[in-house]
Amino acid sequence: MIRNATLFVLGFCLSTVLFSCAGQEEGKLTDTTAGGKVKLMILNPGHYHAALVQKSMYDRVAPVVQVYAPPGPEVQEYLKRIESFNSRPENPTSWQEEVYTGDDYLEKMLAEKPGNVVIISGNNQKKTQYIKSAVDAGLNVFSDKPMCIDADGFKLLEQAFATAKEKGVLLYDIMTERFNILCILQKMLVLNKEVFGEMEKGSMNEPAVVKESVHHFFKYVSGTPIRRPTWYFDTTQQGEGLVDVTTHLIDLVMWTCFPDQPIDYRKDIVIKKARRWPTMITGQQYEKVTGAPDFPDFLKNKLNSEGVLPYYANGEMIYTMKDVHVKLAVTWDFQAPEGGGDTHHSLFRGSKANVIIRQGKEQSYQPELYVEPAQGTSADELAASLKKAISELQSKYPGLALKRQANSWQVLIPDEHRIGHEAHFRNVTEKYLQYLAERELPEWEVPNMIAKYYITTRALQLAQQ
Repeated sequence: MIRNATLFVLGFCLSTVLFSCAGQEEGKLTDTTAGGKVKLMILNPGHYHAALVQKSMYDRVAPVVQVYAPPGPEVQEYLKRIESFNSRPENPTSWQEEVYTGDDYLEKMLAEKPGNVVIISGNNQKKTQYIKSAVDAGLNVFSDKPMCIDADGFKLLEQAFATAKEKGVLLYDIMTERFNILCILQKMLVLNKEVFGEMEKGSMNEPAVVKESVHHFFKYVSGTPIRRPTWYFDTTQQGEGLVDVTTHLIDLVMWTCFPDQPIDYRKDIVIKKARRWPTMITGQQYEKVTGAPDFPDFLKNKLNSEGVLPYYANGEMIYTMKDVHVKLAVTWDFQAPEGGGDTHHSLFRGSKANVIIRQGKEQSYQPELYVEPAQGTSADELAASLKKAISELQSKYPGLALKRQANSWQVLIPDEHRIGHEAHFRNVTEKYLQYLAERELPEWEVPNMIAKYYITTRALQLAQQ
């Protein structure tokens, strides 16, 4: 059947594309394991993370990418980013974007299935349904966080994981922070019993693990001021702070404290406390970050008497995981101070030492790693085991060194190991491609993803009561 369609090539006007499409068999990845290529489909790319997956080329991935999206500025922003990667002077990419736009974008993708992996990064209101629909169609899914933003979404996500198992497809979320050198070294030191000792259980007043994350609505990505979609400031579409960035923090707690161990949320998790509070967004700030001259109708009924939007981007929770007390907090400010940026504070308490990431003004807003003696121990007593641990890590991370502080040690990390957040998208994508080639995820990954989203959505329920 002939359809009214036109091939879109980057650099020309955007319109509808006629794909030469051969449907994929459910879960079929034999072409990738036999030396063929993974074929990507990008679904409604409303968040810039969709483009960051394509900041690099991959040997296992075909350069032709099929995009399905509603018409509008979001898909245009995505395509501009891909074009900037393709045209950069250093290590340019060579993606060929074939784009279909129309209100039936989801139905069109599911009917045609020209690829075998769907990348989903955009409006979170529909994301869980996108995930479930793609998995039901026998497609692998590589999803940006969060996979769900409320309790109903969590139930649907559980169903999606069950279906993925039945159909033999891989559903996986994009956890970039596992590839952050600070997080890697913190984990290695926490797991070193000579240095760290045993993980403390902690208490409500003094949790064993504390992670705090500060982010900013206005910032630069790949050297360009970020343009957020107009719906970003609607919590029914984006989700509240408790269910968004906290996914990374929870993932790092599991990955560090209980590596390669499945977490059963029904037995291992207890949510103790949760709260949330808003960041106040003015009309001027909204315009600066979205480009929209006024708040849209779906936000106007949420404005206060002064015409300012209370946006519930901030949250804090305390929970136990296998009896270890964990406190997480996420805060969103509008814009970072001069010379600043997003920050991460991370503390793990052990019987011998505490291992801490700090990223404040004292660190010039650059993350730094410290090891402090636990109560009753001195830095001198810690020195021998810590020096031995760093010496052993130097074979993998050359240039690591220790610097004595007043009563602690700073781990000095050469710049060559600090590759930056955007580069981590290549790392996590390559890991997912490896799992596709092996045709399975590690046995702990799925239960831990489910536990992660149980924690976020249950904490939100508790905070909203």
